[in-house]
Amino acid sequence: MVVIATKRRPKIRKIPAHLVYEELDGQALPYRGYLEVLSGKKTFEEIMGSSSLQAVLVSIINWFVNNNINRKKYLVASNESGLHVNSGSNLANDIAVFEKEKITLTDKYFDVAPKIVVEVDIKIALEGTGLTSDLEYMLNKSQKMLDFGVEKVIWITTQTKKIFVITPNAPWYLVNYDENIPLLDDCVLNLAQLLRDEEIEY
Repeated sequence: MVVIATKRRPKIRKIPAHLVYEELDGQALPYRGYLEVLSGKKTFEEIMGSSSLQAVLVSIINWFVNNNINRKKYLVASNESGLHVNSGSNLANDIAVFEKEKITLTDKYFDVAPKIVVEVDIKIALEGTGLTSDLEYMLNKSQKMLDFGVEKVIWITTQTKKIFVITPNAPWYLVNYDENIPLLDDCVLNLAQLLRDEEIEY
């Protein structure tokens, strides 16, 4: 008799609400470093902030986009703006560009799809979530946003200095910082040039 071992699903830990960064398909995804908070090694404030590099990248890209789009037509939201996709998916976006005519500003999350989303690095912990890798999370979150109606997701990684360009109905691809990436209309991002213009070494 041959016994076939079945793969056990990882045990999913209950995560305190204040340590949840976002929710994807009903799964709470905690801030990276949350286990150190639970063990008393760090405070919540120590893990929730972005690194200096992440913060500056988001800031200069936000500035660049705002200065190179039609601001009568589009509105740029940043600061991890909330995106309510459905009852089990509430996401956070570093930068999201919305069509003004489609949104109403309230005290709740955005509930319509932005045209463009720009993300810088990954801020969730994998431990206790059932996810096996940063890449799995990145691809799952990106697909969820595309299914919701987002037209393009740009995902920038600071450790590998690469950019994922993710669109529906087209191959997803990976490029270096010096690649020209069309965002919308005539707005084209070249991150390497933008960093040089700001005299930032990377």
